[in-house]
Amino acid sequence: MTSIVFMGTPQFSVPILQMLHAEGYDIKAVVTQPDRPVGRKRVLTPPPVKAAAVELGLPVIQPEKLRGSEELQQIIDLGADLVVTAAFGQILPKALLDAPKLGCINVHASLLPKYRGGAPIHQAVLDGEQETGVTIMYMAEKLDAGDIISQKAIPIHDTHTTEQLFDELSIVGRDLLKETLPAIIAGTNERIVQDESQVTFASNISREQERIDWTKSARTIFNQVRGLNSWPVAYTTLNGENVKIWATKPSEQTTDEKPGTVISKSKKFFTVATGEGQAIDILELQPAGKKAMPAVNYLNGVGSKLEIGDHFE
Repeated sequence: MTSIVFMGTPQFSVPILQMLHAEGYDIKAVVTQPDRPVGRKRVLTPPPVKAAAVELGLPVIQPEKLRGSEELQQIIDLGADLVVTAAFGQILPKALLDAPKLGCINVHASLLPKYRGGAPIHQAVLDGEQETGVTIMYMAEKLDAGDIISQKAIPIHDTHTTEQLFDELSIVGRDLLKETLPAIIAGTNERIVQDESQVTFASNISREQERIDWTKSARTIFNQVRGLNSWPVAYTTLNGENVKIWATKPSEQTTDEKPGTVISKSKKFFTVATGEGQAIDILELQPAGKKAMPAVNYLNGVGSKLEIGDHFE
């Protein structure tokens, strides 16, 4: 059976690892990021892929930085036929790319050449795309620039959050890789060179992208909020305190009020002016120091003093 080194870190990667194990591939090692402190108490926590690997009884390697590390040579010395990566989080050095006889392949959560980089799912939602998908590709020294082996597209609906798409695309990636591996192993797979003129990038989300700009259109803000749900979550400020916004809906109201102004309240939500004379309904939010809550709970509790004319910055 073909021997594999699997490299991945978040929950997205877990079903893919589980599939490789269930299919009987010889997994020489699982390479993932080091354990990190999580939460307010900074509890040292293994990444989801490590937890899954331990449960499956697979050896785990956790390099802080792969390039130039002892772990890099350790991985190469395993002599695996194939390296499979899925959201590993580090670029592979040339020495590793050249080592396995079947090459190194990646399960990437976009329809390449669109959205190369570390946040392709986030960016597709932020941009209001109508579809996304998964690409199985050969890895190259340049970021996400290798030849395409196979792709599968799925629609993006208005009800989708980035978290939901992560879960769906993880399963799409698992199934697509399962279908594609036999051809890769047999050497009969396609190799499609990416069209460089169509390349776009999806860099990791910056703090600036998290802050809501109320002068943008209601649709843009709606996409931003669902695109950053459930991590890192869009935010704004009210009376100098950060407020995270978890769910919204473009409003049918129009207004000439300054963007960011509360223009109406109902029992279940409140409405804020945006750019282009539009408005947006706030359905779920998280005041500073509180848990996320429906707007109805906010208006009946900590936000009971919110008035029409109050302003989010």
